[in-house]
Amino acid sequence: MASIYKSAEAERLICERYREFLKRWPVPNRQFRVPTRQGETFVIACGPEDAPPLVLLHGAMVNAGMWIADVAAWAEHFRVYAIDVIGEPGLSAPSRPPLSSEAYTLWLDDVLQALTLQHVSLVGASLGGWLALDYATRRPERVDSAVLLCPAGVGRQKRSFLFKALPLMLLGDWGRRKAVAIAVGPPPANVPPAHTRFAEFMSFIGKHFIPRRGPVPIFDDAALKRLTMPVLVILGGRDAILDSAETKLRMERAVPHASVVVLPEAGHGLRGQTASILKFLQLTTDASLASRSR
Repeated sequence: MASIYKSAEAERLICERYREFLKRWPVPNRQFRVPTRQGETFVIACGPEDAPPLVLLHGAMVNAGMWIADVAAWAEHFRVYAIDVIGEPGLSAPSRPPLSSEAYTLWLDDVLQALTLQHVSLVGASLGGWLALDYATRRPERVDSAVLLCPAGVGRQKRSFLFKALPLMLLGDWGRRKAVAIAVGPPPANVPPAHTRFAEFMSFIGKHFIPRRGPVPIFDDAALKRLTMPVLVILGGRDAILDSAETKLRMERAVPHASVVVLPEAGHGLRGQTASILKFLQLTTDASLASRSR
């Protein structure tokens, strides 16, 4: 299996810093690995064990640490499982099966089986939004609700971002920080410390990690129409990576019951959405539980 890191030392440094970062997880938690057909998958579980399950899927070139500013609020009401996606710079296996296959759905099947979960709500960002869409379109009966933050796979990818970011990545730490800033968008006036620390960690990852190559597959309308569960889509009006206008148009056309929100000044990295996501999850999860109990 090809390495996803630039060297064995790079892998050690990222994993070491990630473990240190996870010590800041804001609520009591259990960290463990579960077996899957793609290798072991790392999970951070927190929140009441008898609460409805919520699975978090992060984006590319990051790990479950991206949820550190959100998880305390969500874990008050849900049993949260923040998963390190395989093939990304976390503590899961480095496996990268083709995105065009059923492999990621089968992988999540294995994860949910290991966690003994039959029904879940999903929150996914960017590539994690693609993973949530992939699973929800193939296993709609298992997904109570889906929250998609700037999801890949609906609107086109912007090539202009690559032309800007790739040269910057060759300019050392300054260039990598600049590329991250272009990717996630302008920061708010008062950035929480957790966001600042994670942005610094992302820059560090970019120095030592080999990203995925090639385009992310686009879901056709037939697949999107299989999203029968409640869906919330939140997009950045200034997303430098994905075409938010096209994502909005396609989601509204193929999934008319979906709630699609565009934040005009936001980029690809959305911030400050913790409360609105929680409200949506509470309303839709209560409705799903009531429906299944009939």
